[in-house]
Amino acid sequence: MANQNDSFIREVNEELRSDQVRAAWLRFGGVIIAIALLIVVGTIGKVAYDYWRDSSASASGDAFLAALTLAKQSRTDEAIADLKTLEANGHGSYPVLARMRVATLQAQKGDTAAAIAAFKAVADDQSVEAPMRDAAKLRAAYLMIDTGSYPQVAAEVEPLAVAGNPMRHSAREVLGLSAYKAGDKEKAKSWFQAIANDAESPRNVANRAQMLLDVIASGGDAGAAG
Repeated sequence: MANQNDSFIREVNEELRSDQVRAAWLRFGGVIIAIALLIVVGTIGKVAYDYWRDSSASASGDAFLAALTLAKQSRTDEAIADLKTLEANGHGSYPVLARMRVATLQAQKGDTAAAIAAFKAVADDQSVEAPMRDAAKLRAAYLMIDTGSYPQVAAEVEPLAVAGNPMRHSAREVLGLSAYKAGDKEKAKSWFQAIANDAESPRNVANRAQMLLDVIASGGDAGAAG
């Protein structure tokens, strides 16, 4: 008898749970389905976006390489036009690379002022990653050695010339060259000596610095040493 009672109670409990599930489904089933659909749609959207981003970046890479090929063929104006299109419509890091390359081609054409302005625009663009902005500062500063004053060059790259900065070697070199051109041989010597004293200076930069230190010590002209 007890077993029959237990069986009856279990059946009643199961029926009650079934009724509760049906009631909950009737009440919340639409919400559950909507949430499930949102998850599925979101997943599909993420996969589609990743595919679009990767394919777009790949297309931008192809366009960038095509522009570099034009530049190598001395079709500079065509290369600049294509790079500016990539700058406006490209994806990934290619728009910034296009801006940098346009500035380089402008410098090669002899339009130094435009090249400096282009590099400085990249350097001042906070949406660009810091290493690329620092590289643009250096490129602008190298061009400014012949066209700008030492204070102008220092304003661009002196913050990069500190210990620990990975671009300090090039920054010190450009500062030394600018100081030498300005006639301040003591300041130039201090920058070149900083390169020579830095055990992490690249060999080619250190060799140039030592050569220029020797020129300064002999009282000669750095132009002749180059």
